[in-house]
Amino acid sequence: MRRTEPLSRQILADLRAIARPASLLTQPEDCWAYGYDNSRRQALPQAVVLVDEVAQIQPLVALCHREGLPLVTRGRGTGTTGATVPDQGGLVLSCERLDRILAIDPDNRLAMVEPGVTNQALQQALAPLGFFWPPDPTSAATCTVGGNLACNAAGPRAVKYGTPRENTLGLRVVTGAGEALRTGVQTTKGVVGYDLTRLIIGSEGTLAVITEATLKLTPLAEAKRTLRASYRDIHAAAAAVAAIMAQPVTPCALEFLDGSAIAMARHVADLGLPAETGALLMIEVDGPAHGIDEAADAVATAAQHPGLLELRTAASAAEVADLWRTRTALSPALRQIAPKKINEDVVVPVARLGAFIEGVDRLGREHAIRIVNFGHAGNGNIHVNLLVNPDDPAEMSRATTCLDAIFSLVLALEGTLSGEHGVGLAKRDFVHRELDPVALRLMHGIKRQFDPKGILNPGKTLPPLP
Repeated sequence: MRRTEPLSRQILADLRAIARPASLLTQPEDCWAYGYDNSRRQALPQAVVLVDEVAQIQPLVALCHREGLPLVTRGRGTGTTGATVPDQGGLVLSCERLDRILAIDPDNRLAMVEPGVTNQALQQALAPLGFFWPPDPTSAATCTVGGNLACNAAGPRAVKYGTPRENTLGLRVVTGAGEALRTGVQTTKGVVGYDLTRLIIGSEGTLAVITEATLKLTPLAEAKRTLRASYRDIHAAAAAVAAIMAQPVTPCALEFLDGSAIAMARHVADLGLPAETGALLMIEVDGPAHGIDEAADAVATAAQHPGLLELRTAASAAEVADLWRTRTALSPALRQIAPKKINEDVVVPVARLGAFIEGVDRLGREHAIRIVNFGHAGNGNIHVNLLVNPDDPAEMSRATTCLDAIFSLVLALEGTLSGEHGVGLAKRDFVHRELDPVALRLMHGIKRQFDPKGILNPGKTLPPLP
């Protein structure tokens, strides 16, 4: 049930006792800006607190618990599933001001940060010390570490280095009951108790509010090689992906564009691809300088699948930028083609990538919906983009039916409905198709343990039990 009434005088007084006057927003014209995310959904919260100090979070959560007030935590709102949209009203807790890097410990390969630190700011602080944090979402310049953790958002490097779950040692959080706790360890090994760290990561703010994260760092590679492989069709490219991932050298990026994506990118840039290119792989290999050429050669050999039209290896930084131009040209092309895109993030087993893309193409034709596919092929993580006109009710209806069929195809191929964008509101009503009733019942039980009154990001991630 959505709460739309103004907060009571007592609640406002209690909020003012915790937050600085300028950090408490109650006027609709001020609150609207904190009621959206990149899904283009929007709802008006009853109030917003711009948290200035981590110490404010526990009393704020305790207040919401006492009053049964919905609480939505957000960073910069770059998510695409509506996970930070306050569709039930309540209080929005913005962590964007909690942007301190508390410690960097190269000897133990860890960093301790507040949740509002942007991914890019963290990487810039780590690079001079010879380290990086592997998660690298496309929105790295603006997205926060807290948001990365909330959605388990990864990016291209996950194919080699893993997701936030594999690169986080521990957390400090506040549960929905207003209890502060520490999870995890500061070592790379530890098996005492249940793994609450991995449970909270990816829970989209429904279990606890993250106040601090201890992150596992990785040394920067000495060298890198970039390759671009053009294929006649999706089946040739998919077979090459499987071959690349089957040999010992794991690339640090293995990106994929289908024929529709290439055609659209050509609208805004001269890509220098063979005219008959129907699928494209962008490949990067990193490692020690003394072995990088051999590693790149191993990957290039695996990419030599029938249907290969061209394989280029960049010889300079300028040529690296040139090779990646195909990928960077895609987003502006999509904006020119259609007024709206429905961007779904799904994953299928790598060996079934070709069958999935072929199935999506068939569904697009059946429902008269233009679809563009690209993504992180090494993980089988594909971003399916349905290009539609939101002002055309008939087309939107066909798109909804088409998307439903795409999700069915993903599950039929033993894939998962979300790889890194989360569930939020966009996919909540499809979750029961992937998770069995016992799993859902246990997850609702976990939710009640962390959040007895159900105040944390209510209505997100989990569908209601039957």
